[in-house]
Amino acid sequence: MKAGLFGGTFDPIHYGHLRVAEEVREHFGLDRVYFIPAMVQPLKQHAKVTEAADRFKMVQLAVRGNEFFRASRAEMRRGGISYSIETIRAFRGRFSELYFLVGLDAFSEMHLWRDYRDIFEQAHLVVLVRPIHREVKPVDLFPADIKPFVRAIDENTYEHASGKKIYFYRVTQLDISSTMIRELARTGASFKYLVPQAVERFVKEGGLYTG
Repeated sequence: MKAGLFGGTFDPIHYGHLRVAEEVREHFGLDRVYFIPAMVQPLKQHAKVTEAADRFKMVQLAVRGNEFFRASRAEMRRGGISYSIETIRAFRGRFSELYFLVGLDAFSEMHLWRDYRDIFEQAHLVVLVRPIHREVKPVDLFPADIKPFVRAIDENTYEHASGKKIYFYRVTQLDISSTMIRELARTGASFKYLVPQAVERFVKEGGLYTG
């Protein structure tokens, strides 16, 4: 089976996240996509985020009814700082192929990640390229010490010496952000149709983002 791993803060999860995951799932023929809320993101350790349990519940509500999507507590169960390589290792034995979804901006900072070289060896990478990134040259974004180990298959696909692929995949850009939704909720403005209805209800009933 082929599984996609989609990590993030998801504070809250919204239709932009869900649409990207659906496009990747369909294009790459994934059997499952796991949405994995981070406990503590390594490069955002001091950022204020909603309680992990609430973020996980919102993900659960958002993916309910989609046979391909799953909410995972993998990083929350582990606790502490959420390192992507540890999550990938935890899933490796369960699936024949892993596809790790990562935004273009995050990919450009992978040289700062723990054991980032191992990520290229243990999972295919799907780098999410949005229309605003049209001028970006993928080859310029690889960590310097990774470049000697990758070869171009075409302008958007590379192969690591391990045999794992790096796909620069263009996705639909919905003009939605979690920051925008939190601000709308804080001010009492409507954020209907930016998140699934069940997530909207959970935010309102729990008074999230109003404090």
